[in-house]
Amino acid sequence: MAQNRDIEDLIDLMAKLPGLGPRSARRAVLHLIRKRGQLLAPLATQMQRLSDTARECLNCGNIGTDDVCDLCTKPDRENGTLCVVEDVADLWAMERASVFKGRYHVLGGTLSALDGVGPDDLRIPKLLDRIITENVSEVILALNATIDGQTTAHYIADQLEHRVTVTSLAQGVPIGGELDYLDDGTITAALNARRKL
Repeated sequence: MAQNRDIEDLIDLMAKLPGLGPRSARRAVLHLIRKRGQLLAPLATQMQRLSDTARECLNCGNIGTDDVCDLCTKPDRENGTLCVVEDVADLWAMERASVFKGRYHVLGGTLSALDGVGPDDLRIPKLLDRIITENVSEVILALNATIDGQTTAHYIADQLEHRVTVTSLAQGVPIGGELDYLDDGTITAALNARRKL
């Protein structure tokens, strides 16, 4: 139907978002239309504002509305420790936990020979520069436990050897996890990373 083309276009766009398929996108769009005064109009305004102002932090790669993000400008963040993450979602997850008080570095992905992603395609050269200019003493590699994530972690660790202390997040059984539901790799990592009680 011609009169629904705008609605269908919005559904198609929404369906491209992570976690939304065509059916979920259709439900979301219908809900937005029903609540256009409370949701659709303010959402459209905010999306336009973000389209104009959102940018990547020139220092760490976080997303914000200034050239340098709030985390990089906070004077109370510990300068000697740098947590390296794959993408902004990982940085935000770390911040939600409220346990890390240092600074971050977003790589923008992982190394992948299959996809043709090399060190220069990521923010690895910028990381090496930051190690020197910010007097970093420890780099925490908080990368995903995938093959590409671990390949990237090993590459970075090799590049930083004899420059700084390089650590990684512990891997293994999650809090509340039951062994019966875990995959073999997780159980192996947990057993290898065991510690004395």
